[in-house]
Amino acid sequence: MNGLARRILVAASALVLAQATAAQSAYTPGRTAWGDPDFQGTWPIDRIADSGIPLERPESFGDRLLLNDQEFAARLAAARKSDAGVTRDVVEQGTSGLAEWLQSTPFARRSSLLVAPANGRVPPLTPQAEALYRAGRTSWKPGQPIDWVTDLDSYDRCVSRGFPTSMLPFPYNGGIRVFQSPGFVVLQLEVLGTRIIPVGHGEQWPDAVRGWLGQSRGRWEGDTLVIETTNLVAGDSAANDVTRRAAPPLQGRTRVTIPVSGQASTVERLTRTGPNTIAYSVTYTDPEAFTAPWTAELEWTRNADYRLYEFACHEGNQQVRNMIVASRAQRKSGPLVAAAARPEDGLGNWPVPAKP
Repeated sequence: MNGLARRILVAASALVLAQATAAQSAYTPGRTAWGDPDFQGTWPIDRIADSGIPLERPESFGDRLLLNDQEFAARLAAARKSDAGVTRDVVEQGTSGLAEWLQSTPFARRSSLLVAPANGRVPPLTPQAEALYRAGRTSWKPGQPIDWVTDLDSYDRCVSRGFPTSMLPFPYNGGIRVFQSPGFVVLQLEVLGTRIIPVGHGEQWPDAVRGWLGQSRGRWEGDTLVIETTNLVAGDSAANDVTRRAAPPLQGRTRVTIPVSGQASTVERLTRTGPNTIAYSVTYTDPEAFTAPWTAELEWTRNADYRLYEFACHEGNQQVRNMIVASRAQRKSGPLVAAAARPEDGLGNWPVPAKP
């Protein structure tokens, strides 16, 4: 792409963002009985993941936030193919309404969810965080021995997806339900967590008190709900002591071992942009882990027909045992035994392995 074309695309991105900002400020949301902007409803973000909008922008895009017409046409064609393949079997294949959604919102042209830094890329880790990241243990690391639960990450163990990971699109179960009462907003997440957020009140927790989703406190700035979160569980995925292990701030197989320091914090902003849309952004700051803060932007879409069911991650979960047994068998007897020891081959009936 020549310089002129790149400048035109960047300018077009800026124009779309300006138009989106104007739309946000122009929309007046309804009010609750006590006068707060009304955010109540079910706002699944599964379409973002289904459409393939990545968290991190491909390097070839540079600072370009939006797809061009040809790139968007390819994304739309993939969505139409997915919609055409949907079935109503027990294991549903494909999507429903994805192409329609892509054509309904400028957000569908996003080249990434990350908007800061300007290149849409995750900032480099600090040297100490990089060392912990590389030493971290998770089932996603190819060839890593799994000898006990300390070799698995927090999501492997059904503890937490992490924060703000839990607010970002996931390959499945992307439901978010919002409840409100005077002085509180509640965000029910379909996967492992409900956030009860006091608005305009609440004292700061002592530093020693930590939570997997942290302590969140909200305030209104006009019609925008601003949520500041601190006191996240600090740690890494390298420690042998499970009390010193943390959940990652970012999603993805290659990011699950990113450490979290005691200084980690977020600022989220939620703004109603229409009868069925919310503009959501989150800025994450951890000076001990990342060399710069980063910001992700999403669009939430209301879906009154979406149902949230219990996510019983650990109930009847045999995967942790299976991974431990399979890894031990592989190291003892070689690749052929390891191939026969995959969970789908009946290891669910094996006894729970003893801690070494």
